Amino acid sequence: VPWRWPRGPCRGAAGCPPAGQVRAAFLRFFQERHGHRRLPSAPVRPRGDPRLLFVNAGMNQFKPIFLGTVHPRSELAQHRRVVNSQKCVRAGGKHNDLEDVGRDTYHHTFFEMLGNWSFGDYFKEEACSMAWELLTEVYEIPRDRLYVTYFGGDPTLGLSADEECRDVWLRLGVPSSHVLPFPLKDNFWEMGDTGPCGPCTEIHYDHVGGGRNAAALVNQGSPDVVEIWNLVFMQYSREVEGNLLPLPQHHVDTGMGLERLVAILQNKRSNYDTDLFTPILDAIHKSCGAPRYQGLVGAADVGRVNMAYRVVADHVRTLCVCITDGIYPGFSGAELVLRRILRRAVRFCSEVLQAPPGLLASLVPTVVEVLGDAYPELTKNADQIMDIINENEAAFLSSLERGRRIIERTVQQMEPSTNFPAEVAWSLCGNLGFPLDLIDLMLEEKGISLDSAAFNKLALDDAKRKAGGPQAVQPENTNTHLDVHSLAQLRSSNVPATDDSPKYAYTLGQHGQYEFSPCQATVLMLYRDQCLQKEVGAGQHCGVILDRTNFYAEQGGQDSDQGYMILLGQQDVLFPVESVHLCGGYVIHSVTAVETLRVGDQVQLCVDEAQRLACMTNHTAAHLLNFALRHILGDSTKQRGSHVTAEQLRFDFDTKGPVTVEQLQQVEQVVQDMIKRNEVVHMAEVPLTLAKRVRGLRAVDEGYPDPVRIVSLGVPVESVLTCDSEAAMQTSVELCCGTHLLQTGSVEDLAIISERQLVKGISRVIAVTGSQAKQAREVGQCLAMEVDSVSLRMKQRCTSIAEMQNLSKEVGQLTKVVSSTAMPQWQRKELQTILKALQRTANTAVKKLELQQAEKKAQSLLAKHCNQPVIIDTVPADSLSILMKVVNQLCDKSPGTSVLLLSPQASGEVLCACQVSKDCLPAFSAADWAVAVCTQMEGKAGGSPIVAKGSGNAKGMQGALTTALEFAHSKL
Repeated sequence: VPWRWPRGPCRGAAGCPPAGQVRAAFLRFFQERHGHRRLPSAPVRPRGDPRLLFVNAGMNQFKPIFLGTVHPRSELAQHRRVVNSQKCVRAGGKHNDLEDVGRDTYHHTFFEMLGNWSFGDYFKEEACSMAWELLTEVYEIPRDRLYVTYFGGDPTLGLSADEECRDVWLRLGVPSSHVLPFPLKDNFWEMGDTGPCGPCTEIHYDHVGGGRNAAALVNQGSPDVVEIWNLVFMQYSREVEGNLLPLPQHHVDTGMGLERLVAILQNKRSNYDTDLFTPILDAIHKSCGAPRYQGLVGAADVGRVNMAYRVVADHVRTLCVCITDGIYPGFSGAELVLRRILRRAVRFCSEVLQAPPGLLASLVPTVVEVLGDAYPELTKNADQIMDIINENEAAFLSSLERGRRIIERTVQQMEPSTNFPAEVAWSLCGNLGFPLDLIDLMLEEKGISLDSAAFNKLALDDAKRKAGGPQAVQPENTNTHLDVHSLAQLRSSNVPATDDSPKYAYTLGQHGQYEFSPCQATVLMLYRDQCLQKEVGAGQHCGVILDRTNFYAEQGGQDSDQGYMILLGQQDVLFPVESVHLCGGYVIHSVTAVETLRVGDQVQLCVDEAQRLACMTNHTAAHLLNFALRHILGDSTKQRGSHVTAEQLRFDFDTKGPVTVEQLQQVEQVVQDMIKRNEVVHMAEVPLTLAKRVRGLRAVDEGYPDPVRIVSLGVPVESVLTCDSEAAMQTSVELCCGTHLLQTGSVEDLAIISERQLVKGISRVIAVTGSQAKQAREVGQCLAMEVDSVSLRMKQRCTSIAEMQNLSKEVGQLTKVVSSTAMPQWQRKELQTILKALQRTANTAVKKLELQQAEKKAQSLLAKHCNQPVIIDTVPADSLSILMKVVNQLCDKSPGTSVLLLSPQASGEVLCACQVSKDCLPAFSAADWAVAVCTQMEGKAGGSPIVAKGSGNAKGMQGALTTALEFAHSKL
């Protein structure tokens, strides 16, 4: 089918081109008329880029091309001209639009970036021509409403105005009054502090039109004149020193927001009035019964109803796209940001729109209808998206209602003109998952402020505690460790030991999710300031002893559970459980009492299930790792210690020597094989004497209870207990009181991201599981490609010192990234070995090239100063190293000659190097000679009696040459 625009844009409300046709026309224009390769959108989860939370621009996936790190044999390296529509998320990190969404009519967390790229193919002329043709001839946007900007130059960088770009626009027929120069901050694009960059040209649209000249409103933040397309011409590279060097290949990177373009073509002033959003807004109205969306903002938006419409419509699009691409609401990084987005949307649904539960998920089919044709992966995952949203919404609505009551009750009890207590806010954040901005908004509605200073201190203390470093000075908690007298008193009072068997009460649901049984308990005793107490007042910290608990107390290397307890009958009274400890058979829950707590109170216990499940995953993974290490390194490999948290697992073990790259790979493979087999995790309590007879049993040197709990992977406990059974030799069988997964497949993946010797004979490994392990592997693969790319370029013989020095610098930077990034340790070691060799190769090559260059310069100077006892001259040299080599070469070729050379630099600095003949010692010192010369140039110098070097200012160079000659004559 020959390429054509399906219809001309109608300037009225009816018959305007739908967004799908606008997107398709862009892609077909570049693909069919201009020979671009059409690529699908990359997922919004960045692949192998730990510096990004989300893909936030169309160019993210092409970074290796721009940076020159793309593997020469990869598919990416074959691209010359490309077009696509990229899914982008800007929330969290440097580009963060989250807090602005809903307040106006144009900010979004998710948007689509239409872009065309040239990688060393066409440049300014073709890029501008294509853009102008598409906008004015295809989309038929009136030319008099378009304004273009170009880079006006920057004298401080030595960059002149981009007149080439200006002239292209003028040749295309754009009036000179519509072609406008702007400075660096507006029209010079940079990827980061270093790397590819260049001037850009932007196309702006005047919504008002009518023949007026709106040039004065361009780049002034006016809602009437908006940027629609940015064309970046990558022709420079910013170096570490800040200077700009021309790129060997010029690239074009353009980006145009689909939402803004559609608003123009549909004659709308707001993106939310286009058919990218109106179906979602209509669906919200039908589901909640709130007044229809009117596009109001600010004070005109009474009750913030219109803001809520925009927040929900924007956020549900983001949720659909992110969940489809494998980012789920969670507790760190991008997952944490998505959790905040979901909870922000839920709050506006619930509190502002008064919508019933389930509204957010009910919008998913509408989002799929709007975006599904462009991104078919949304259609495939619609049911999963709805399930995840509903599950998270239900959890948050429960927390939201409880939190609202807690805030209401706290405000009622507050003294007038006081700040909201930080402890309560911290409890809401930590235990109910309340984002701080939501607490601020709730308080803002009531005209109350949070005690931010106290809150920040709590946050800092918590961060230090989690860091676990020596700087995290923690006061001894006297409320969680029972003293001997209190223990005796408990026993004499017949207070029974805590029944903590409910901590093991969980099952696998039919959809593979873990279901934790509820637990109710009675307060048996309170403990504060090393005293047993029957009652504790509000605001006090104390230890709570219950008759039973489903909280896991810190033991066996596994972190304790966190969560909260609720007084039965008072659902809005929440007591945060900060840590849990076991002492003498009693489980002590460290609690901050928000109201009076008494012995005999009935409480409902609520464990933080996400944190518990993460600990279970990592603990089971630790058992897999223990077995794999022993299997690969030998039976003499014994566990020395471990620590399991929700974030990672740490494992210490005996070893005869450093673990090799091959052994690390083999250990990971053994673990992954057991994960793939999805072995059942068998657990049972057996008499200690019977358990210790098991052949192949793994246990650490510590006291075990009797009966003891056995955890066996893949083999029933009764089978390993059979007399003379060797079943435990072939799998992991351990004595362990920890909480574990019920099947190994839930671990998903394991990556060892660190391995080092603590002391001779004891090694420590740190590993991550699940999505963290997957991400570590992706990062490792990307870095391996970058190292491979540098290696290939190193093999191509460089004749330029500057080129080889740049490669050496790149190797150094890569070495730092490889050392500090979470990635498989075996791969880190491999890459570090390669990089070390590359650094040696680069350094050797630089020295060789410098020697070659020095030899040429020395020959020239020798011919000029034939048989002279002293040679004093100036010579061009890129570095002090080269200058010193020229001096050395001269002295080697002309024994008995003393040499001093100066080399003026572009920066205004003058380098100095000298060498004195041994025949002239001790009267003639090279160090004194260099000091005398550099002092004349207001500089410094130093060295030995034979060789010395220094530097100074170019203004004193002529005087320095005279001084050098006079000094030499005075000593000879």
